Amino acid sequence: MKEQIAGWFAGRVPDGWFAGAPEVRVDHDEVLVVGPLAEPAVADDASDAARAAARAGRIKQFREETRAARMQIAEEGEHRFGRKVSWGATCGDQRELFTTMSVPVMTRLRLPQREVLDTLVAAGVARSRSDALGWCVRLVGQHQQEWIGELRDALVHVREVAGRGPATS
Repeated sequence: MKEQIAGWFAGRVPDGWFAGAPEVRVDHDEVLVVGPLAEPAVADDASDAARAAARAGRIKQFREETRAARMQIAEEGEHRFGRKVSWGATCGDQRELFTTMSVPVMTRLRLPQREVLDTLVAAGVARSRSDALGWCVRLVGQHQQEWIGELRDALVHVREVAGRGPATS
């Protein structure tokens, strides 16, 4: 399904919006479309701060100029795939997500895990337990990318094998 969704967005997004193919990420709730923007022209001797400001300006310009069309495409995609559609853009090393979902996830934590979250809140690292849990998940995602990638690859194989299994009535 992910390939079908990515293909649909590749065909539906107008030519010229992005400097390359958009990254399309899909889960049960959301489709996230993030496209690379062309680097803005800056002086060769421009500082890193000037380059960062130019990239931020390019992303802001894209967001403002494409808002109506992105909303229309999102509405079509939501109807077609039954998931919310969110947008973002990258320019150089900067990445900004515009309209992403924040989905509540029910979890049960024992006292030691709650203490970790409460410590992050008390130290000002996070605003709330929910924010602290999100921070922990992002940290694991950053530091365990290779392992998580292996898990995802294994799940693809499991789905393929399961799909070749006996048909149920």
